[in-house]
Amino acid sequence: MAEQTISGTISAGVEAGCLLLDDHLLIIEDEGLRALAVPGTSVTVTGSTRSGMMTTCMQGTPFAVTSLRAN
Repeated sequence: MAEQTISGTISAGVEAGCLLLDDHLLIIEDEGLRALAVPGTSVTVTGSTRSGMMTTCMQGTPFAVTSLRAN
């Protein structure tokens, strides 16, 4: 999967614990990065789309985050 960088404001998904950035569902395995990912925060994230990934969230295309910084 090609790495991408996207920017925007994080929003809470319908399901608990789900975080969205535009139409991307943020998949953040790194706990340090996850602590920075708060709804309402403007961020720039780098990672890759995981279109076939199964999630419990009912929104967005899964996006595996490798880096995140607040704007």
